[in-house]
Amino acid sequence: MPRPTKGPRLGGGPAHERLLLNNLAASLFTHKAVTTTETKAKRVQPVAEKLVTLAKRGDLHARRQVMADISDKNVVHELFTNIAPLVQERNGGYTRITKLGFRKGDNAPMALIELVLEPVVAKPARTKTKLANAIKGTGAPEVVEEATPAETVVEEAAVVEEAMPEAVAEETPVVEEAVSEETPVVEEAVAEAVAEEAVAEEAVAEEVVSEEVVSEEAPAVAEAAVVVEEAPVAEEAPAVEETPAEETKSEEA
Repeated sequence: MPRPTKGPRLGGGPAHERLLLNNLAASLFTHKAVTTTETKAKRVQPVAEKLVTLAKRGDLHARRQVMADISDKNVVHELFTNIAPLVQERNGGYTRITKLGFRKGDNAPMALIELVLEPVVAKPARTKTKLANAIKGTGAPEVVEEATPAETVVEEAAVVEEAMPEAVAEETPVVEEAVSEETPVVEEAVAEAVAEEAVAEEAVAEEVVSEEVVSEEAPAVAEAAVVVEEAPVAEEAPAVEETPAEETKSEEA
């Protein structure tokens, strides 16, 4: 016997399990809610939802497919006539399972499986705030609430087409005024830079001239120092020579 892939098998064999689940789904469509064990409720849920999907289609082929599983024509009529229109707007999730605790006799976990027939309440669409500017830097930002993507795209295209010529016309005089205001400032800055360069060149020239003068005066100072040093030596020599002659004359006298 092949091993079941969806948990323990219900009933004695595969055919018995299939009939058991189909009859449980028929009871669910008839009474709109059935109390059974948690295992059976989880196993019958996909079977019942598949039959409800076929009933929503509503054609003859779908009716024959449902009658291949449920032989009771009254249950099939109830499914196609009353239940399918109530869940037409719902995209799946046609059944709900609620746990009820444990059974007194064998302590089996019990559950209530029921059809979800309430009308679908659409979730409110989340409105996103968006800054809509045709061109960056043109006017204050405007907050726009987007309703649908198609309408938003059309409105944005129209806003861009209308704002392009106006934005270009508004920006042209502004740019011209800015250029005319900045021109004298730039000229003054250039003149100041040229004057600073001239002052720097004059300072460099003065430094070079001072260095040349110092270099030219250095040999003259050195020669003068040599002359000053040599002059006393030449004058002292005759004085030393004359001293003995004078002493001899004084002795002879």
